[in-house]
Amino acid sequence: MQKTKEPTLWQAFIPIIFLIVLLSLNVVIFGDAALDGSNQIVLILAGAVAALVATRLGISWDDMIDGVVKSISSAMSSILILLLIGALAGTWLLSGIVPAMIYYGLQILNPTIFLFAACVVSAIVSLATGSSWSTIATLGVALLGIGQALGISEGLVAGAIISGAYFGDKMSPLSDTTNLAPAMAGTDLFTHIRYMVYTTVPSLTLTLLIYIGIGVFSSSDGTVNDIAPILASLSDKFDINGWLFIVPVAVIFMIIRKVPAIPALLAGTLLGAVFAFIFQPNIILEVAAVEGPLWKQTYVGVMKALYTDINVVTDNAMVNELLSTGGMSGMLNTIWLILCAMVFGGIMEAGGLLKKIAAEIIKRVNSTWSLITSTAATCVFFNITASDQYLAIVVPGRMYADIYRERGLMPENLSRTLEDSGTVTSVLVPWNTCGATQSSVLGVSTFVYAPYCFFNIISPLMTIAFAVFNIKIRRYKEQKEAVA
Repeated sequence: MQKTKEPTLWQAFIPIIFLIVLLSLNVVIFGDAALDGSNQIVLILAGAVAALVATRLGISWDDMIDGVVKSISSAMSSILILLLIGALAGTWLLSGIVPAMIYYGLQILNPTIFLFAACVVSAIVSLATGSSWSTIATLGVALLGIGQALGISEGLVAGAIISGAYFGDKMSPLSDTTNLAPAMAGTDLFTHIRYMVYTTVPSLTLTLLIYIGIGVFSSSDGTVNDIAPILASLSDKFDINGWLFIVPVAVIFMIIRKVPAIPALLAGTLLGAVFAFIFQPNIILEVAAVEGPLWKQTYVGVMKALYTDINVVTDNAMVNELLSTGGMSGMLNTIWLILCAMVFGGIMEAGGLLKKIAAEIIKRVNSTWSLITSTAATCVFFNITASDQYLAIVVPGRMYADIYRERGLMPENLSRTLEDSGTVTSVLVPWNTCGATQSSVLGVSTFVYAPYCFFNIISPLMTIAFAVFNIKIRRYKEQKEAVA
């Protein structure tokens, strides 16, 4: 039997340093296109570097492959959920559910509370679409123009839009980061979302109070008539009505009743297809774009919504950007990223490299508070150094998963911290793919809007504060039981 050696801390960090350097190079060369495949290749190469280090430590190739297989197996449930999320997004667009959410959300706009309304509307649209990027690139651009017409600082308006968009992105089951975080931590999607409510809702509440406070001390004479063409385009194209909300309400009910994620999402997907047949038959035929009997066109239209890119075309270019989805195939890049991350993480674990890093952290972590603070700080560190929000979730998730288990903490605590710190702070870093993209899309410097992204600033602080609060409550109960 081959004798193995324990890695040094330097050896454990070699693959991570390699990963950070190449990811940074990717951002410089590819920009936001780094997610199209170059980051995945870098993860594989970093796994190869980890394998070289592990080989020098005496770890056999079979043990490394076993580690990779075990790592990928742990993510299979999340991969299936991602595929269903893609299908659900397709049928919910086809049925008019997503357009209805956008339609009613836009009507919340009110010039007297514009920043508050802009944040809420962005949150609703992002929650419906699962994408902060598309929300900011479409509705966000329109809201920025409206805000500027009202005489409000572009930094403030951009901050409100980004805050709302990232709230919706965090809480939407359609979001790739919302699926990625529980996959890395080892929990399920709906449990992760329930746990995020404890920190995300207070963060958004404080954010909205700040925007209301700012609105109270400012005034404007503008109007928000710019949204009228958007509402007209949506109502002309779709049959917008309240019945469409039966489907999301049904899915929410199943989540509350703790129905497993996969059957709940499948039910939501099929209900979306049924409602598309009932309320949007013309949209189905448009998406199908084939000739033949009605049953064939209907079948093709629904199937396309389930598995591939579909676009519903209106007379409004901005609305067209919102009315598109990739179906199951649209999730393949994220699944590719997860698989490559699992390869990297599996070899790191098999070689004892993550265990070594974790052991060094544990030496310096004396409490739950310090563990969660360390996790949050690591996520921010990777957003700054690796310049990518996905890697700010993937690498810390793999690093800390075992530590949380050893400390008796549920994996939901880790997944929530990953999102509270990894997802939302990415847009505050100018050279991060998120910061660079949103700055370019909105035409507002990251340094100008960052101070007003109150939700993104508050979220990592809230996750630490919540940990402190839980500790104090637990100690109080222990003291009370001791006295009794």
